[in-house]
Amino acid sequence: MGATTNIQWTDVSWNIARGCTKVDEDCKFCYMYRDSFDSTRYNPLEVVRTKTVFDLPLKIKEPSKIFTCSLTDFFHPAIDPYRDEAWKIIQQCPDHTFQILTKRPERILESLPSDLGEGYQNCWMGTSVGGNKGMSRIIDLLKVPTRVRFVSFEPLWERLQIRGLSEERMKGIHWGIIGGESGNNTGKYRYRPCKVEWMEEIAESIKGVSNAVFVKQMGTHLAKELKMSDRHGSNIDEFPLSLQIREFPKINR
Repeated sequence: MGATTNIQWTDVSWNIARGCTKVDEDCKFCYMYRDSFDSTRYNPLEVVRTKTVFDLPLKIKEPSKIFTCSLTDFFHPAIDPYRDEAWKIIQQCPDHTFQILTKRPERILESLPSDLGEGYQNCWMGTSVGGNKGMSRIIDLLKVPTRVRFVSFEPLWERLQIRGLSEERMKGIHWGIIGGESGNNTGKYRYRPCKVEWMEEIAESIKGVSNAVFVKQMGTHLAKELKMSDRHGSNIDEFPLSLQIREFPKINR
């Protein structure tokens, strides 16, 4: 629930809770559910506060990018009673960068600490969008005061109407992460197809307003189609040349 991670765009994952409830079709094959049921470690439907890793950032000495809540949603209503404790930890760790990714961006403004001001300088706020129904989350995210706004277009399972967003709104997406869905070939938690051109359209739209793009993985479908060595399709050297992009937001700390 913390420490090292295989997620390429972060250094450490930190979970103040584990467990979540699904929002829409983007959550259909959620890796947290898949991993939980496969390993029978815990009930993924139950949001439970962690114990030993709740204060993990306070123990990390080197400045790190910290993916906040990879096994839950930081803005899930079940976390309301103790979210303020997490905010205090974030405030005490100005040298870390907290990457908070949520599928509930409509709850961010009501859940911010009273002393946030223009946004904690060490917080990046993001939401994830895999299909067109989730595009409304981008609009909610754009209302949030934060140094970096990012969108994880993963798992990308549908061609998004990304070019329908105005240039002003696109400029508000400081960082776009792109990835196809990974999953099993059989059983309950599989994967949906993704196409290279869908990824290219998103990357081109974000680059078109001079913001940063990070292509995380092709996903299982494209990994098979492109005969990649990794089932997740995460080896950048095997990506189509147009998608060999792994950038981070250009900010001064």
